[in-house]
Amino acid sequence: MRRRWRGSTGRSPIAEPIALLALAIDAAVGWPERLYARVGHPVGGFARLIGACEARWNVPDRPEWSRRAAGVLTIMLLIAAAAGGAWLLERTARDLLGPYGWIGVALLAAPGLAQRSLDDHVRPVAAALLASDLPGARAAVSRIVGRDTAALDEAGVARAGIESLAESFCDGIAAPLFWLLLLGLPGLWAYKALNTADSLIGHREPRWRAFGWASARIDDLANILPARLGGALLCLAGAGGWRTMLRDARRHASPNAGWTEAAMAGALRVRLTGPVAYDGVSADKPWIGGEYRDPTSKDLLRALRVYRHACLFLWVIAGAIAWVP
Repeated sequence: MRRRWRGSTGRSPIAEPIALLALAIDAAVGWPERLYARVGHPVGGFARLIGACEARWNVPDRPEWSRRAAGVLTIMLLIAAAAGGAWLLERTARDLLGPYGWIGVALLAAPGLAQRSLDDHVRPVAAALLASDLPGARAAVSRIVGRDTAALDEAGVARAGIESLAESFCDGIAAPLFWLLLLGLPGLWAYKALNTADSLIGHREPRWRAFGWASARIDDLANILPARLGGALLCLAGAGGWRTMLRDARRHASPNAGWTEAAMAGALRVRLTGPVAYDGVSADKPWIGGEYRDPTSKDLLRALRVYRHACLFLWVIAGAIAWVP
């Protein structure tokens, strides 16, 4: 007897490999620049809500407990809006498309993944380095990292690109896919909203320390399993890196980002992180993979290949989970 794809609602006998189709759509078309210029991206709505709440409630002269409570309320509103909106859109897609509603749900999920976008942003960095265009490489990498890039040498630019690729593999692809598979479309978009909040307000500077406390803590919790899964997939894709990942993951300031960065460092046998500067202030971060050499432009290309293979492993996982009877 032939197996059927397991649907999320149990109402339709046809296949519903929603996550697999969402990955395919994202890889094929991503979020086109023309569409972005016309309507922006869904996370822009989250950013506007966060900004409005921060402007209204994160008042410096309020006590810390009050600003922390306001941050908790902001995250609750944000998650409710994201998950509730996604649930409503899914219901609408299924009502309008009937037995083919799962295709509409996959279309709604695809913008929450970033396979193509991440590749499109990192590849120009490698291309500029290979062409010995260091100023162009610095400009390209400045679009994807927050550190100072004006004085970076080739190794510094390659390191920044590899680190961004490894970290974003988790929060841009593995984590949203994980929550899509676990909780459906509402889970994916709730995660994207939370991750957006962490990137905007989940900082330790005095302005955000209290107000952004909740976003940082909940984002850490939401990434615990995806980060470790992402690190394992990068080690599999790179045919190595396990020892470096297990040893150095906890040397990173983030409880999660270190897993994918250490996995990539070990797979490529290059050293990552180390001293960096933000807004003119140097930060003496510990090395990950410190026994290895500095990365080059060719290592950035190798990192892109490892990244693509790891994405294919996610496709296999999504397909296998859909096929489970």
